[in-house]
Amino acid sequence: MTSDRHILIVAHTGRDDSLEAAVSVCQQLQAAGLTPVLSDDEFADIHRFAPDLAPVAMLGTDVVITALELVIVLGGDGTILRAAEITRGCGAPLLGVNLGHVGFLAESEREDLTETVSRVLSRSYEVEERMTLNVRVKVDSEVVYETWALNEATVEKASRERMLEVVIEVDGRPLSSFGCDGVVMSTSTGSTAYSFSAGGPIVWPSVDAMLLVPLSPHALFSRPLVVGPDSSFAVEVLDRTQGTGVLWCDGRRTHDLPRGARVVVRRSPVPVRLARLSQGPFTDRLVRKFSLPVSGWRGESNRP
Repeated sequence: MTSDRHILIVAHTGRDDSLEAAVSVCQQLQAAGLTPVLSDDEFADIHRFAPDLAPVAMLGTDVVITALELVIVLGGDGTILRAAEITRGCGAPLLGVNLGHVGFLAESEREDLTETVSRVLSRSYEVEERMTLNVRVKVDSEVVYETWALNEATVEKASRERMLEVVIEVDGRPLSSFGCDGVVMSTSTGSTAYSFSAGGPIVWPSVDAMLLVPLSPHALFSRPLVVGPDSSFAVEVLDRTQGTGVLWCDGRRTHDLPRGARVVVRRSPVPVRLARLSQGPFTDRLVRKFSLPVSGWRGESNRP
């Protein structure tokens, strides 16, 4: 082990169990001769929790973001999304340890933390790339805001009592207009998140695709759509909307949408990289994370 390996720790520092896990990871890395990397904010929280913790490196001061080898994320899917935002474009894979509820993006659980860090130290993991979305907001043909999303970009009504009037477009052609609470545009990764809650299909992460799912639409044609990675979606907030809309990306980045605003979503050239400790079937992950009933299954190999 060499000290020039830089591993960032991102934790949900609002919870004691996450702080405790962060301290444990720091100590295990330090025992292996590495200096853990923390952001300023997280260092302050962790230092208050464990003032005797051995020295760590500070992201942006001691270690530039492009020098990171890997990011260990301690928390739920929201913490993983935050880590993806912090390290956007640097190439370091994210390895999530679930301390939340479902933790769909996480690779291991709290009880496996020591073994997980050991696998990181020995570089015993594989990396897979997940498609992300490029999101642009246009007003009068001018790009006024641009961001990205790993899970989804959502156009929603800004006022609870007002309906959003939109027209949706696929590949540059109008498809339908209707009133609704909003529209979710997601990746395959995000198909198990907000899109799933809105009634969209689950798409295996090995499938590069984009989904569009209307939220509470007042329309006869309001089925979820699945298109290929080279397609594009657009949602326009129509002038007849009584009020305004709002764009949310991964529940973290937001932008107000006036009447006439147009949100265009395409595949981003910059993926998010996830570290995987095993290559088990995605079906097993669905069963485990959602506690799906499979009792009675005998399997093809056990059939007479």
